[in-house]
Amino acid sequence: MISIEPFTDGRYKSIPIICGPTASGKSSLAMALCLEIQGELCSMDSMQIYRHMDIGTAKPTKEEQKQVPHHLIDLIEPAENFSAAMYKDAALGCIDNCLKRGRLPVFCGGTGQYAGALVQGISYMPLTIDPAVAQTVLSEANEYGYEALHHEIEKVDPEAAAKIHPNNKKRVLRAMEIYRQTGKTMTYFNGLSVKEGPQYPFSLFALDLDRETLYKMMDSRVDQMLESGLLEEVRILKQMGLTSSHTAMQAIGYKELFGFLEGLESYEEAVLNIKQKTRNYGKRQLTWFRNMGGVIWIKPGDILAVKEVIQS
Repeated sequence: MISIEPFTDGRYKSIPIICGPTASGKSSLAMALCLEIQGELCSMDSMQIYRHMDIGTAKPTKEEQKQVPHHLIDLIEPAENFSAAMYKDAALGCIDNCLKRGRLPVFCGGTGQYAGALVQGISYMPLTIDPAVAQTVLSEANEYGYEALHHEIEKVDPEAAAKIHPNNKKRVLRAMEIYRQTGKTMTYFNGLSVKEGPQYPFSLFALDLDRETLYKMMDSRVDQMLESGLLEEVRILKQMGLTSSHTAMQAIGYKELFGFLEGLESYEEAVLNIKQKTRNYGKRQLTWFRNMGGVIWIKPGDILAVKEVIQS
């Protein structure tokens, strides 16, 4: 593990990661922290990597980017593919760049997989699935349902099953493909992938709010996005040639409004679905971070709690 103290004149001993559920106030805390310590903000959001998707991803405004340098946003076009392995490589490069200039990187976002890649030091090992195996698993999913596959995963790999929602088709298929091809579980390979540990010292913080307050903040966030022109943003993406099959268009808000533009549901139904799915996503985020271990739970805006941990 590389110590960051020589790069920061001994002022800091770890790199903060501020995480938690969507709309909980992560960005405002990270911004305030960066302004106070002259840090630079590194996004840890799997949707802010896409260009042209600003409103629905709560991307920092131009004014905010003038106040504090931002990194790891607008990396690729919405039609391109991106992975946690690619994020980790980009994040480590960002850390290296910041530290060489004597600036502390402050990570902020709610993508648990990205947080895990950094904190656990996951080394992504390429595992190519035989097309025949993939087709067999997909056929079973279509015939018996993804929930049936998830039940099978629970029997052979309960740890992975607990982390994968039955509706997360991509991850359900991946877990089953790995087991069918190798006879070993996703958890087994994940164990191998973290043997080297993290490259830098990280401190992981998560915002702690009561459920009622959090839901109100989520609903307010959705309303603000719609008032700011989210529908028009989705309309433009559709005109650019994006379809509902693109990964970027699976993001909450984009998917539902895409459905509205295609006549699959009314605008009112789309808005209600966005709010409900935002709440559901927030629950999954909380579950993910609670299961990670080593998380320091703090109240929104508590810069002092973060500084006490990261400072020597």
